[in-house]
Amino acid sequence: MRRLLVVEDDARLRDELCVLLERNGYEAVALTDFSDTVGQVLSASADLVLLDLNLPGVDGQYVCREVRRASSVPIIVVTSRDNDMDELLTLSLGADDFVPKPYNDQVLLAHVATVLKRSYGEGAAAAEISHGGVTLDTARCRVTHEGRAAELTKNELRILALLMRNAGAVVSRQRMQEELWASDEFVDDNTLTVNVSHLRATLAKIGVEDFVLTKRGMGYLVE
Repeated sequence: MRRLLVVEDDARLRDELCVLLERNGYEAVALTDFSDTVGQVLSASADLVLLDLNLPGVDGQYVCREVRRASSVPIIVVTSRDNDMDELLTLSLGADDFVPKPYNDQVLLAHVATVLKRSYGEGAAAAEISHGGVTLDTARCRVTHEGRAAELTKNELRILALLMRNAGAVVSRQRMQEELWASDEFVDDNTLTVNVSHLRATLAKIGVEDFVLTKRGMGYLVE
């Protein structure tokens, strides 16, 4: 199991990110004391670091530079500072990837899997989800079943990944809207319904019927 270090000073975001990583097969540890951020990152024995730039008492770009001088541990910068100059500077200082906030959970997980695979020759499993004979490749936006494959749209991918990662549990429409589009201000119930219908049609093309179930008044479910 790969050990991922979360360096994020916002307690709510930090806890949510740790839960997300643990639910997807990683060991997540978090930095909560920023008095010696560089030293603690280097001593954490992490396989990958998720690094915010706006940290108390120290800038994340400085942390990135100093850690890279002493270690080759992969670093993904996850930050609200999403302008081009910050991205270019951070990458030039040795970061392996740059993900702006707010991020989609499934997109972030795909970035993590890609960096792990590039760094260690592993991590492909984190980009694939299998359930009930259906395999979803999040990196390639493709779903397969019994040797047949179909390409997914971005929204189909997000919906199916969320449901498969929570297989056996009902996912509410509100949660789907919040997680898939960051804010339900941009998506109404009808838009979500249409996207689910498109997903079901795509699955039917490869012989997968009744995979995404509707639980009236509750949400959707992959059993």
